[in-house]
Amino acid sequence: MNDQQSTSDSVEQLRRWIKQSKPAQMVFFGGAGVSTESGIPDFRSSNGLFAQKYPYPPEEMVSHSFFEAHPQEFYDFYCDRMLALDAKPNACHRKLAQLESQGICKAVITQNIDGLHQAAGSNNVIELHGSVHRNHCQACHKSFSVYELLHARAASEDGVPRCLCGGIIKPDVVLYEEPLNDEDLTRAVKAIATSNLLIVGGTSLNVYPAAGLVRYFAGDHLVVVNLSTTPLDKNADLCITEPIGEVFDFDLE
Repeated sequence: MNDQQSTSDSVEQLRRWIKQSKPAQMVFFGGAGVSTESGIPDFRSSNGLFAQKYPYPPEEMVSHSFFEAHPQEFYDFYCDRMLALDAKPNACHRKLAQLESQGICKAVITQNIDGLHQAAGSNNVIELHGSVHRNHCQACHKSFSVYELLHARAASEDGVPRCLCGGIIKPDVVLYEEPLNDEDLTRAVKAIATSNLLIVGGTSLNVYPAAGLVRYFAGDHLVVVNLSTTPLDKNADLCITEPIGEVFDFDLE
């Protein structure tokens, strides 16, 4: 069997399992690889954010302590490299939204912060690492959209967005050194534990505690869709090493 046939057969097997899945019993767990086909860089690939050259290591620049100590440099990096407001949902985002509307996919659990699943039409999205579209004043806790944050940054003399009360505005994204939201973790565990089909896509499963959530799966079929190998491959019923947008570009009927 050649590679093309093997890939085709694997995608067909995935399509069958999705179609056979019990109503609202499929869960998708995704990472940065889901959004790379929308033009958003990931972190750990050869062209990812961590491979770029900045005055500080990118891992340090997206940490809580760096945000507190160097808010100007944080926002220079954040707005330059982590905001992709012109990005559009790709075939994977759109297919998952369609599967939710058909009563098949009950939850999308994402490590991404770009909001593209919601833009595609998914409603039950658990954002483990937050969202660039939500922001708040650290002093008075007023909420700001991403566009309001950018407006406040442009109006600031030092490039640090501030509320009218004087407090610094912080994105509602989980930075290094910050814990994940307990409510989101609980929802994710419940969704995975009660699913019969779990599709893990576009993630190397190297970021914890998010990656550890897959251990709660006890359903029928575990599928991994990722360009590189993952620690979960040996336990998966099906592994597909193809671009995720191409894999999800199928008709269910």
